[in-house]
Amino acid sequence: MAYKVLIVDDFMMSRQVFENAVNASDDYVLEASLNSAMDAVEYLKDRSADLVIMDIVMTEGPNGLAAAKMIKDSNPNTKIIIVTSMPEVSYISRAKQIGVESFWYKEVQEQPIIEIMDRTMAGESVYPSDSPVVPLGNAISIDLTDREIEVLRLLTEGASNREIAEKLDLSERTVKMHITNMIQKTGFRSRLELAVKARVGGLVIPD
Repeated sequence: MAYKVLIVDDFMMSRQVFENAVNASDDYVLEASLNSAMDAVEYLKDRSADLVIMDIVMTEGPNGLAAAKMIKDSNPNTKIIIVTSMPEVSYISRAKQIGVESFWYKEVQEQPIIEIMDRTMAGESVYPSDSPVVPLGNAISIDLTDREIEVLRLLTEGASNREIAEKLDLSERTVKMHITNMIQKTGFRSRLELAVKARVGGLVIPD
């Protein structure tokens, strides 16, 4: 019996790639193809799917990770593959915490999506070895420490040094030091340029 697959992506060309993979295999059948994560949550209230392939970043409504949590809460036996083209460094760990079975980068394909689907339905949890390394000015993403990434994420949300300090339980002086260190590493001229470039490059993406 073929597995029923629900595809969720707000980019039509990506949906078509996944639809083609499903239609080319006798092991899968396309249940539905949706362009909104919230639509997927609503769809699964009345119907079922064995596998959900879902992007993270959506133009409207909750992102794919938030929707994945809602789906897992109500449909724990439905397997989920999260897909993304964004190198946001927290996505892998957040997907694992939610209980998402597998994770696939659109732009850095260690295995074809059909292989990830097969292994996932066979009971495996398939994740990339690490998030993609991306350039950030004169630096690359792995040049930043975990704490600097946390500060940077809040910086891209427009938080002040005081707000960042309160959220991360740091002193304002320490926050300023982290921002200064990142500006020095990247060669950017200001905290604004640092935040904009990090967001545009997909290194950190505010929810």
